[in-house]
Amino acid sequence: MRAQPQTTRTRHRIRTAPGGYPHPMAGTEDAYTAEPFVPRRGGLPALREAAADCRGCPLHRTATQTVFGAGKASARVMLVGEQPGDQEDRQGKPFVGPAGKLLDRALTDAGIDPADAYVTNAVKHFKFTRAEPRKRRIHKAPTLRETTACGPWLAAELDRVAPELIVVLGATAGKALLGSSFRVTQVRGTVLEEEIHGRPERLVPTVHPSAVLRADDREGAYRGLVSDLEIAARALG
Repeated sequence: MRAQPQTTRTRHRIRTAPGGYPHPMAGTEDAYTAEPFVPRRGGLPALREAAADCRGCPLHRTATQTVFGAGKASARVMLVGEQPGDQEDRQGKPFVGPAGKLLDRALTDAGIDPADAYVTNAVKHFKFTRAEPRKRRIHKAPTLRETTACGPWLAAELDRVAPELIVVLGATAGKALLGSSFRVTQVRGTVLEEEIHGRPERLVPTVHPSAVLRADDREGAYRGLVSDLEIAARALG
């Protein structure tokens, strides 16, 4: 069991396009910002409906659909991953593929009910490549610019859900929330206190469940994920 270290506190703002809004090219993918598409009013249903038409960056061109977050607005914990995968893109729901099933099992083993969590991704469209036409779609990590473009959606979700705790799943989610210097290996399993988009937040970083699936020692990697999530469970108290 990884011991819980001291809580650390810093200040950060979710990355969004520089220079304020409206952007001179607001509403086009060339502007690389979702800000013009994010409604100022309404709850999660309004956000989800608006996100379906987002063209804040070019990723919408090849993705099947926007994959917005899922869960209760009253959720105490929000889990933030990287981007939807192949199954998520096809079904339009986050964390429904193999990594999502593993995450649900790890949450349950750690004492967190998956039904009580809100799950989302830093990037809402599936980015992929193909080795050859008609071949299987292979996940491709989003760039910092693409992650930044999607920042307003994540900020809006945080505002509507107002979770007691954020579980950061992997490097891309960590950089979206905490900046480009984030390293998951340095802070995983710790409780961080940050100011994000003007709100004080508590976060517990850990690896993305897909990293567990790729690990040579999958059993050991899974135990590490559960250990980190147990720290999150204790932080929820």
